[in-house]
Amino acid sequence: MLDKLDWVHPRFEELGALLSDPDVVSDQEKWRALMREHSRLEPLDKAVARYAQMLALREEARAMLDDPDMGAIAKEELAQLEEGIPACEREIQLLLLPKDPNDEKNVVMEIRGGAGGEEAALFGTLLMRMYTRYAERRGWRVEMMDANMTELGGVKEAIFTISGEGAFSRLKYESGVHRVQRIPVTESNGKRQTSTATVAVLPEAEEVDVKIDPNDLRIDVYRASGHGGQYINKTDSAVRITHIPTGTVVTCQDEKSQLKNKEKAMRVLRSRLYEKLQSEADAAYAGERRAQVGTGDRSERIRTYNFNEGRVSDHRIGRTIYSIDAFVDGDMDEILDELIVSDQQEQLRKMNLK
Repeated sequence: MLDKLDWVHPRFEELGALLSDPDVVSDQEKWRALMREHSRLEPLDKAVARYAQMLALREEARAMLDDPDMGAIAKEELAQLEEGIPACEREIQLLLLPKDPNDEKNVVMEIRGGAGGEEAALFGTLLMRMYTRYAERRGWRVEMMDANMTELGGVKEAIFTISGEGAFSRLKYESGVHRVQRIPVTESNGKRQTSTATVAVLPEAEEVDVKIDPNDLRIDVYRASGHGGQYINKTDSAVRITHIPTGTVVTCQDEKSQLKNKEKAMRVLRSRLYEKLQSEADAAYAGERRAQVGTGDRSERIRTYNFNEGRVSDHRIGRTIYSIDAFVDGDMDEILDELIVSDQQEQLRKMNLK
């Protein structure tokens, strides 16, 4: 294994030297790219060095097994090394896995009520609160982009961003159909109902990720409206942007300023177009990569929230936990961690087959 990793330390040292090169420092874009590579390679360089040291210590311990004075100590040390070396190998394998280029991006999240009428919309509101609480726990920032609510405060459609370190890397597994089983507040006879809501998680695209020709846009402004006077303004501040080549339509009326609504709508539009470009280019790869945790397709049921039994079941990994109140209050890491591990295991399996 070490033979295949002999490039790591020389490249890490080379990057360190390049980052101090005045010509590189003057080119900020190149410097940032090299810095990202240097940061990604640093834990691998340390793990490889640790692995080489463990292999050398194992050989030394084996050589001392027949020594009458050191044999017992060598045997004990050898046992520890035989246990630690496979763990170190796995760490290196995980560090060698190809990185999702979107993992460090912020998130544009879209929630829509599905089957179940008003109860589905109320479930959408519950999900929106759950992700907001999860973001708060991790110190991420949530910004509402647009919301279309029902009379009872349910979500017909809500679009918001979540900004923070590693937001997409953890939330990308939430795309899909979420199902709830509970007695709705709208149900007078106490009968349990099954409803759904759809969640879409998009990496927030920057202007450098997607180039949009202004001539391809149709921008309409209109007076905002909403239930109970919400969002209602006396000026035409709401914005609807249509990307003519793809037919993609984005609206935003959350701000009183037309300019701010336009800026927000453009952020959502870029992210939708970015996702479209990626899905077209990476369809085959994505199908393989997410075979274990699901495709993330919006039509796929990924999780069930059963309030009567107090459980949350993730169907992609066959995992059920009986702490639904804590989970919907944002304590989601138990299942998210397992989804990440499952994804990594599948990637390792694919890598070993090649």
